[in-house]
Amino acid sequence: MNVFSRGIRNAFRNQIRTIAVVGILSLSIGLSLAMLVAHKAVDQKINSVKASAGNTITISPAGFSNFSQVNNALTTTLLSKVSQLAHVTSLTETLTDRLKTIGSASASPFGANSTSSSNQTSLTSPVVINANSKRGLRAFTFGGLSAIPSNFSPPITITGTNNPYVLNSNNLSLSGGNFINGNLDNNQAMVSTSMASKNNLKVGSTFTAYNSTLTVAGIFSNNNNQSLGNNIIVSLPTEQSLSGQSGAVTSAVATVDSEDNLATVTTAVKNVLGSSADVESAQDIANQTIQPLNSVSSVSMYSLVGAVVAGAVIILMIMIMITRERRREIGVLKAIGASNLKVVTQFVSEAVTFAVMAAIVGIIIGVAAASPITNTLVKNSTTSTTTSSSPSSSGFAGGGFRGNGGFAGGGPALVAGGRGLGRVRNEISNVKAEVGWSIIGYGFGAAIIIAVAGSSIAAWFIAKVRPAEVMRME
Repeated sequence: MNVFSRGIRNAFRNQIRTIAVVGILSLSIGLSLAMLVAHKAVDQKINSVKASAGNTITISPAGFSNFSQVNNALTTTLLSKVSQLAHVTSLTETLTDRLKTIGSASASPFGANSTSSSNQTSLTSPVVINANSKRGLRAFTFGGLSAIPSNFSPPITITGTNNPYVLNSNNLSLSGGNFINGNLDNNQAMVSTSMASKNNLKVGSTFTAYNSTLTVAGIFSNNNNQSLGNNIIVSLPTEQSLSGQSGAVTSAVATVDSEDNLATVTTAVKNVLGSSADVESAQDIANQTIQPLNSVSSVSMYSLVGAVVAGAVIILMIMIMITRERRREIGVLKAIGASNLKVVTQFVSEAVTFAVMAAIVGIIIGVAAASPITNTLVKNSTTSTTTSSSPSSSGFAGGGFRGNGGFAGGGPALVAGGRGLGRVRNEISNVKAEVGWSIIGYGFGAAIIIAVAGSSIAAWFIAKVRPAEVMRME
């Protein structure tokens, strides 16, 4: 019988101990495998987010948010300096406002509409509000929740832009008509398919906004997206003229010729605009987005190393205990001519047998636990970054500036039965844990590493055993 087969047989000399060792090691290997899968899945998601970040720079008024009361709108004159910077290929400027449907009841926390009386339209929002809850349709006010009038219609977002081909980072496609010219003040508009269906509009139809008549030049597809569907698009000069906000811009997006120049151009934009604007590059936003994933990646790596070390320590302690129990056997083997290498190989093969059996069970555990562990880690780490979308994302807010200051159309947030209508969005929670053959190979590799590392110190004890000393002790 050679040393390898003897080592394998020795692994089964004590069945209770074998079961205990394999059980503990399998948990260690299973955890190692699950953490390895989580680490790889999160790293893939991080790389995916970074790769899809793009080469754009977002510019907004300093301190602006959908609920702020700032009145420091950007201007086309100020932004013209950005478009002249090196490596800036295009600059999309937008001015956003909200329109109240003529005859619609107000849902203002002050009991009256906070917008101008001219800030109205003949169109009706296609947004469907579910008022069939036990508590009915309600709105947040400064005094708490109050009932929404039955004839209330959600405000409609109107966006003036010099780039009518894109809206809210969505590339638009037309189902009829033509795109408008974003640089001409001509009272032409584009409406969504949902808006057109709700108001029986077609190309060439007219409607009123700001007490002016606008003509439908194009109808864009919104694919049942309520955020897009609740929009009217006009040219930037048209919106500036109709709303009485000459030269004002709510936000802008600068496109850079290459990602390599993104950081340099971002710095240049900040220098040009100074404290009047908040400037963020696509990479800055991506880095903020993946910050929770970076913590998950670190936790999974530390847990992976910890699980491997724990497995090695388990094997080490077991092999030290076995070595001490078999000192007489080792002494006899060495007395009859067995070399240290043969004796050590016998014990290493025994440790590898433990590890391989544990790896088989551990891989099953790891495959079963990888996805739940990954999802739990990601969910817990991204909870703080998961927020309800702003009213504008649901079509209820526009964030425009009015000439008299304050937030245009500043109405209350709508909720049905006390629950937010705004959908909860988490852009980085969709992390898929996949276990391939390479991962299984890593599992077996980890088992072998654990066995060899754990039995190495035991081998040192074996080398110190002297046959004469063992015989005298007997």
